[in-house]
Amino acid sequence: MMYLKEEKIYKNYTRISKLGNLHQYSRTELIAFFRCDNCFQVFTRPRQFMSPKRLNNNYFHCCENCNARKFAQRKGVERKKIWDMPASSELDISRI
Repeated sequence: MMYLKEEKIYKNYTRISKLGNLHQYSRTELIAFFRCDNCFQVFTRPRQFMSPKRLNNNYFHCCENCNARKFAQRKGVERKKIWDMPASSELDISRI
């Protein structure tokens, strides 16, 4: 499981009005938690910047520390090996 969960984070701020009065206000932010498919480190991303389609385990997720392009090229090679297999082979493709 690479998509783990979502959490709401509440942030409190203080601003100064035109008249010099202090006002407090709060904002909520949705944060999505993922596990990197390359290095298996847990990382977060703000939910507002992500497509809703990517919030599942059908997509690969890569953290900021890993090279996403290199990771994608490696996954492409793995998929090509599956596509090039003959239909009569008895290898279990779920293990590859």
